[in-house]
Amino acid sequence: MRYAQLGSTGISLPRIVFGAGVISGWGDIDDDTAIRTIHASIDAGANAIDTAPVYGFGRCERVVGQAIRDRRTDAIVLAKCGLRWDGEFGVVSFEATLEDGRSIVIRRDLRPESIRQEVDGVLARLGVDFLDLIQLHWPDPLTPLAETMGALIELRKAGNIGAIGVSNFDMAALVSARAALGREPCVSVQPKYNLVDRSIECDLLPYCEREGIAVLAYSPLERSLLTGRVTEEREFGRADSRSRRPDFQLERRAAINAILATSVAPIARRHGVTVGQIAIAWVLAQPGVTSAIVGARTPEQARANAAAADIELALDEVSTLALAFESVAVGS
Repeated sequence: MRYAQLGSTGISLPRIVFGAGVISGWGDIDDDTAIRTIHASIDAGANAIDTAPVYGFGRCERVVGQAIRDRRTDAIVLAKCGLRWDGEFGVVSFEATLEDGRSIVIRRDLRPESIRQEVDGVLARLGVDFLDLIQLHWPDPLTPLAETMGALIELRKAGNIGAIGVSNFDMAALVSARAALGREPCVSVQPKYNLVDRSIECDLLPYCEREGIAVLAYSPLERSLLTGRVTEEREFGRADSRSRRPDFQLERRAAINAILATSVAPIARRHGVTVGQIAIAWVLAQPGVTSAIVGARTPEQARANAAAADIELALDEVSTLALAFESVAVGS
């Protein structure tokens, strides 16, 4: 495993971070398999775990807590806060449909009292007394950032969190977050980034590279779309949000799969790896990217993800991949 520094902290972050969002409940992955998968990731060197209360509405953190109970010193815990499903305050971020057909509303809430409640809950569910990094999950337009950051600074001084970052903040919001923190550093930003979504390339990515802010890219495989395994025949359950996402509509899915077959597969064969590993390696090859957050449902997937950090793409391979996806990429 290769490592990179997490912003201005002294933390050496693995270039592959385990994305615990796959442990979301609804029968997707059982607890025992999830724990074995987390252990496999840690053993492979991908020992940072990205989680959030909204993942499985607390279930994800409880499972992660079980997995690291006897391995806390081996694990780097990256948590998030700011998405609530248990209150009425805040703008609606999204609605989720549970397997039993019930709908649940998730709202953005970064009020100081909510932040403190969430961090207490995260610590309790994980069974730890310290978070290496806490990130604001999404911007909250109703709460002044100065109030939110003030609460995080207090929690840092109290020893509950080690570093502060943001997630899903565009460049303007990131600049505002840094200003609200004052002398406290904003060490990271967690944006979506992959071969078909390159929106951050125009400003956020170069800005972070200049300013020494870690970029933790999530969804490098675009919810498995870039593995080549999501065929046009694939159907999704009603609780699976992919059924409503533009990238997963049949015509676009077919176009992306064609590019994977003609442009990515030959490079994968050359390196003796999978199409998905090449997609991850491409993200890691971009200047300014610190780590890629990748989910895994089995120990085998976790080990394969970790191995992607060792793939060295040639410059012409990196550019070939970028060009191949230009016709279907957002923000390219």
